[in-house]
Amino acid sequence: MTVAECAAGFSVLMTGAQLFSTGVAAVRCREIPAPFPVPDPAPPVSLMRPVRGMDNFEEETLRSSFLLDYPNYELLFCCEEPDDPVLPLVRRLIAAHPGVPSRILIGRDDISPNPKLNNCVKGWHGAAHDWIIMADSNVLMPRDYIQRLLKRYTKDTGLVCSTPIGSRPRSFWAEVECGFLNTLQARWQYAAEAIGFGFAQGKSMLWHKPVLEEHGSIEALGLEIAEDAAATKLVRRQGLRVGLADNPFEQPLGVRTFAEVWGRQLRWARLRRVTFLPFFLLEVFTGCVFPSLAAAFAASVYGLDPVLVGVAVATLWMASEAVLAWSAGWRMFWASPFIWLFRDCMLPFLFTTALLTDDFVWRGNAMTVKEEPAKVG
Repeated sequence: MTVAECAAGFSVLMTGAQLFSTGVAAVRCREIPAPFPVPDPAPPVSLMRPVRGMDNFEEETLRSSFLLDYPNYELLFCCEEPDDPVLPLVRRLIAAHPGVPSRILIGRDDISPNPKLNNCVKGWHGAAHDWIIMADSNVLMPRDYIQRLLKRYTKDTGLVCSTPIGSRPRSFWAEVECGFLNTLQARWQYAAEAIGFGFAQGKSMLWHKPVLEEHGSIEALGLEIAEDAAATKLVRRQGLRVGLADNPFEQPLGVRTFAEVWGRQLRWARLRRVTFLPFFLLEVFTGCVFPSLAAAFAASVYGLDPVLVGVAVATLWMASEAVLAWSAGWRMFWASPFIWLFRDCMLPFLFTTALLTDDFVWRGNAMTVKEEPAKVG
């Protein structure tokens, strides 16, 4: 096989994967015409939200926790420090919604290098119910939030998650982050689930408590630097699968800077490198840059216009993402395809930096992916 044939085959293969992933995600993420009904029976649920500091839209996202159309759930707000600036807001929301059983739990259990997990330990052990949801404070919950997660939990499921969907960007870099979260990462996560390689996402995780309790409890999630990676491996070892909620939940962004977007994407990429290396090594090919260049090279060998062919391949990729965003009701406007193209041009630089560096900062905590994970036992 010649080099030109290999290049053409690579471009066709990756473009096929692009169309498959956008198609799967378009079906799973299409807008829901009506809220999901409450299941009968409706099991009681403990909804745990770790909080620290004030994010954009913090009051709106935390208030959504109290407005769920579910008959029996409790709220647990986990915070490390008694003087954290978010706590007055939490207390005000609790006072304004006396009909929702709510508690604030203060303290930290150092079981791992992961500060978010350390903050959640007390909530897990203090939960009153066997169905437990761990949800980041920046997740905006629709009224049928609990129903959507429970609907995906079947007899062969060990965990149900939801990928975050960026919304309400207020700057160019927030638009770029929408591009990363929505038509790139979300679609690949749904495609992975469709072929039997579902993996956890820490934004929203629904557990049936016995699944985790029988295998080391929440402390077992400290065996990896990222709790969602540890959750994925723990569930798979039991022969169970990770499910994804249909029509995933919003994360309103507001204003973002280059440093914030780059730092966040780089942190996630480094974590994927040390937890799922074979899959991470393929990430550099998930954008349209290399398939378009490969198609252009093959076109030049076969006497076709390389610029026209390369642009056609890139246009096909962007068009498929536009169809996905439109069908799902995600953020999209006239410049979105150009922003997605810019995002794809960032991917090789992001991949290379994640491959060669280890240290990062998360919410003020200096961390490194080289740290030894916690030991359970």
